[in-house]
Amino acid sequence: MTPARTQYAMPRPTSVTALEDLDAHGLRVSDDMTVEVALAVMASARVEHLTVCDGDDQSTALITLVRLALLRDSSSYTDRIRLRDVKDGIPVPTASVP
Repeated sequence: MTPARTQYAMPRPTSVTALEDLDAHGLRVSDDMTVEVALAVMASARVEHLTVCDGDDQSTALITLVRLALLRDSSSYTDRIRLRDVKDGIPVPTASVP
């Protein structure tokens, strides 16, 4: 008898847009995740947003890559900012026009 060879195919990552339903697609993360970790997760998963969940695993917000990148590049950024802080209203600075 000849042994069968199993071939594994890696799934191709797809980009997810922020216009989709919160519960339908995308990665679900806890709201205590830091911005820096969230950016790393988004980069490795190649997604444009994350669905933020509370302690009861209920969707509470949709955080986009653009919003987190703007926050990270601002002067008010620290590595202690959590996603719950971003969704609860830490103002994300806007780019100033000269």
